[in-house]
Amino acid sequence: MIDARVMDIARQIARAGGCALIVGGYVRDLLRGEPSKDLDIEVYGMDLEGLRELLGRHGNVLSVGRAFGVLRLKHLNADFSLPRRDSKVGPGHRGFDVECDPNLDFETAARRRDLTVNSMGLDILNDEISDPYGGRRDLERGVLRAVDPDTFDEDPLRGLRVAQFSARFDMHADATLVELCGRLDLHEVSPERVFEEFRKLLLKGARPSLGLEFLRESTLLRFFPELEALTHGSAWSQTLTAVDRSATLRQDTDDDLVQMLAVLSQALRRPADVESLLDRMRAPKDVVVRVSALVRFFPEPASFVEASSASSEYRRLSRRLGASGVTLELLARVAESVRSDAPVKQFLAQARKLGVDRRAPVDVVQGRHLIARGFAPGPRVGALLELCREVQDETGWLGAERILDEALSRAPKS
Repeated sequence: MIDARVMDIARQIARAGGCALIVGGYVRDLLRGEPSKDLDIEVYGMDLEGLRELLGRHGNVLSVGRAFGVLRLKHLNADFSLPRRDSKVGPGHRGFDVECDPNLDFETAARRRDLTVNSMGLDILNDEISDPYGGRRDLERGVLRAVDPDTFDEDPLRGLRVAQFSARFDMHADATLVELCGRLDLHEVSPERVFEEFRKLLLKGARPSLGLEFLRESTLLRFFPELEALTHGSAWSQTLTAVDRSATLRQDTDDDLVQMLAVLSQALRRPADVESLLDRMRAPKDVVVRVSALVRFFPEPASFVEASSASSEYRRLSRRLGASGVTLELLARVAESVRSDAPVKQFLAQARKLGVDRRAPVDVVQGRHLIARGFAPGPRVGALLELCREVQDETGWLGAERILDEALSRAPKS
């Protein structure tokens, strides 16, 4: 349902001699029967100042894309712009000269789009869809195809976009598109966009394996040699299976990205390779720390249950992971993704029983307890606190004095 305010603006544009079309992802998602938050409106037959004046009748107008002539109303989630031509003038996905032209026809304006499924326009007032490049048919066939093969490779970011679209929409690139993407140089893509496209692939993809397999098929994995090395053996197919399984375990929380990256990285095993891959993806430092911890410990759930590990081992593992901002519950999800035979439910049930599934044990004995016993601040206090922590994890006791008494009985006499 299009916002009534947008409909009103479209009517005013029409009365002024213009035409308002919704373009891009909204039309694609509408035809797929899914809601979309992307409301991009191209206005034909009006110059930028005329559009700004018209929008100003509805509130405060913001310029959110000065180079592209993009306008937005402060309290309306919609972008308004003029049709434009893009001319390649420099390297990378930002090296374009933009020329806005309200007199362009839709077919010409849509030629700058990357894929046919993103090149359709919806007339707001009569619900007619303009589809000069066959995007609707490609959507029905599940095929990703370039709008203009002659200019597609001018923007290297498009290779990663194709990968994440494959994963999100369960679609496959045609042979021409695969070849075109193989020519792209991802070194020209800004670091933040590399990470953003991988984030979408892993978090929005119903089948992330399709995006990853596209990167392999198009040879774009050469820019991520740690992953490319996995394609020479069975580890690649196992990783693809694992990431798809992991997608079904996402919980729509901040942990999901760390979970998916850990599952993607687990076959690398060597910490240096994991960190190198995440650095190429430009992952934030805190994400790297958490993913590295999960990769290091993900076999533990199976080995814990198989060895009938004591409660103390659960508490200790929870502490080790907690130091990196990771929980046993998240570890269990990674293990379930990677090893379908892992007895994760038993592991998680025991962790929950002990109260360490979502957080590490809180130290019962604090420095104040030692000071109350007459200990002066110094190295010995730190050593005793560490010993108290070991006693707590080993016994599960929650009484500070009892833990402290036991720790003092074990401490070396000075």
